[in-house]
Amino acid sequence: MPSPLRHFAVNATDLDAARRFYAAVFDWRFTPWGPPGFFKIDTGDSAVFGALQQRRELADGVPMRGLEVTFAVDDVAAVVRAAVAAGGRVLMDTTTISGVGHLAWIEDPDGNAIGAMQYDAAAE
Repeated sequence: MPSPLRHFAVNATDLDAARRFYAAVFDWRFTPWGPPGFFKIDTGDSAVFGALQQRRELADGVPMRGLEVTFAVDDVAAVVRAAVAAGGRVLMDTTTISGVGHLAWIEDPDGNAIGAMQYDAAAE
């Protein structure tokens, strides 16, 4: 079954400047959510969720640049296995986000980071 784009994140060093920019350019709205430095983005599209967050590193010494994307998958463990078998690598082992689901970060053979989320509202 195809895995649809479900979530994207903008990583920013200056969150206030990023909020001003995206509000002015795309008319996005931001709501604080979760840990400090994390905002939900209201893009007007209820099928794809967005976040603005403090820039981070998924691999040591490699700051996230550009947009992060997360795809909805039926079985995150199977996706991780398939990624490794296809020449990718695991950047972050599967972790559970309470009330959201199970998330893993993988890297394609060209170094692009990709999130795979098995959504589960009952996840603990």
